[in-house]
Amino acid sequence: MDEFLRNRTFDELQPGESAATVRIAGRDDMELFAAVSGDVNPAYLDAAFAATGLSGHVVAHGMWTAALVSAVLGSKLPGPGTIYLGQEFKFLKPVTQGDTITATVTVIDKQADRRVTLSTVCTNKSGEEVLRGTATVIAPDRRIEWPRTPQPDISLRRHDRYQAFVKQARALPPVRAAIVHPCSAAAISGAMEAREMGLIEPILVGPEHKIRAAAEAAKVSLEGVAIEPVEHSHAAAARAVELAVAGKVAILVKGSLHTDELLGAVVAPDSGLRTERRVSHVFAMDVPAYHKPLIVTDAAINIQPTLEHKRDICQNAVDMFRRLGMDEPRVAVLAAVETVNPKMPATLDAAALTVMAARGQITGAKVDGPLAFDNAISPDAARTKGIVSPVAGQADILLVPDLEAGNMLAKQLIYFGGATAAGLVLGARVPIVLTSRSDSLSARIASAALAKMVAVARPAKGLAD
Repeated sequence: MDEFLRNRTFDELQPGESAATVRIAGRDDMELFAAVSGDVNPAYLDAAFAATGLSGHVVAHGMWTAALVSAVLGSKLPGPGTIYLGQEFKFLKPVTQGDTITATVTVIDKQADRRVTLSTVCTNKSGEEVLRGTATVIAPDRRIEWPRTPQPDISLRRHDRYQAFVKQARALPPVRAAIVHPCSAAAISGAMEAREMGLIEPILVGPEHKIRAAAEAAKVSLEGVAIEPVEHSHAAAARAVELAVAGKVAILVKGSLHTDELLGAVVAPDSGLRTERRVSHVFAMDVPAYHKPLIVTDAAINIQPTLEHKRDICQNAVDMFRRLGMDEPRVAVLAAVETVNPKMPATLDAAALTVMAARGQITGAKVDGPLAFDNAISPDAARTKGIVSPVAGQADILLVPDLEAGNMLAKQLIYFGGATAAGLVLGARVPIVLTSRSDSLSARIASAALAKMVAVARPAKGLAD
C-alpha cells in the first residue's frame, strides 16, 4: 500500500475518471459500526433474530456500506481536501456478513465553484449492485500529498462467555433477593434491572425515605416492589440475614453499605447463615484475552488466609463451578514461581494443597501448584518451562496467595484486560452478591445471574426449619 495519500484537484478531474476500494464485511466491522453509531438493531448482530427476517441471516448495516463510498471520496477521488456536500443513496440488496464489497466512485460532471458530481456504486463479490447513488463534493484546488495514517489496531472486547449463564438464569423463575441498604442510584438501578430481566424478585431492606430518594435519583419506579423498612445500614444487614434464615430470600445483595457491615451480620456466631466452611469471595471473570471463564479467589475477604482457610476458599470456588454444570474444574494455586521454595510460604501452601486434593481433602477438581500466573493460563509458557500438569495453561480457577495479590490481579484484569467481573461471596447458606460502586451494570447483572444459578442449584429453603 502506498505510504502517502494523494488527491486530484478540480482542474485535474475528468468526467469518467473513477477510483475504488475493496473491503470484506466482517463480524468485527459490524460490531465496531454498532459501537460507534449506537445502531444495535438485532438484524445486524443477532443470528437468531436475523433468521426470522427477510434475508434469513445477519446483514451489514446499510450505512456501513455507504461509509465505504465516503472512504473513497476522502482518500482517493478527489481525495484529501475534499468537502462532502451531499449524497443520494438507494440500497438495492442486503450485504451478507463475510461478503466482499467494492465501492466505486466515478466523476459525472464538474460545475462552478469547484463542485463535482460523482456516481457512487457498491457491488458484492458476485458483481451485483448493493448500493447506487450520486454524491456532490467540493473538489480541492491544490495538490496534497500526505502521509497515510495507519489504520487503528483495535481489538474488540467481547463479553459473551457469561451470556449462556444469564440466559439460563432468566429461563428460571425469579428468586427472592434481599437488596441490603439500596440507598444509592447505582444500587437501586442494578436491582431494578435484574428484576426487569426476570432474575430476581427484590426485597429492598433499608431506610424507606433513603430508598425512595435513591429510586427518584435513578428515575426508576418502585411500584410492586416490597420494602422492609429499618432505621440504618446495620439494621438492614441484620434484617436481611433474618429473611435469609427464615427462607424468605435465597440471595443477599450488597447495596450501598460497607462490606464489613453486611458480612459481619452474616458470620456473626448466632446469625444462622454460617456453615462449617470459611466464607470467601470469588471474582467470576470474563476476560476477552482468555478462552474460557476464569475465577480469581480470594480477592476481597480473607486477608492472610492460612492453609486451612485456603482449602475452604478452594472448595467454595470448586463447588460453585460444579453447580454451574462444569465438571472437575482445574485449580491453579498461584505463587511467584513454579517450584517449592522454603523461603516463600505461598509455594509451601500450594504444594500442600496439591497433595490435599490428591488425598481427597479437596474434592471435585484437579489442583496443582505452585504455578506462576503465566504458567497457569498460557500453554506456551508452561511448555517452555517444561511443566507437565493437568492444570498448567488451562486453569479455570486461580487461587491466590493472599487478598492483596488477588485484589491487584483481579483489578488489573478488569482495567487493563477489559474483563467483566461478577463478584460473589460463598461459604454461607445463601450466595451473597458483593458489588462495588464502580461496577458496571453488566457486572451487576452477571453477579445476579450467577448468584441465582448457585441458589437454584442448592435452594435456600427454610434454614430455620
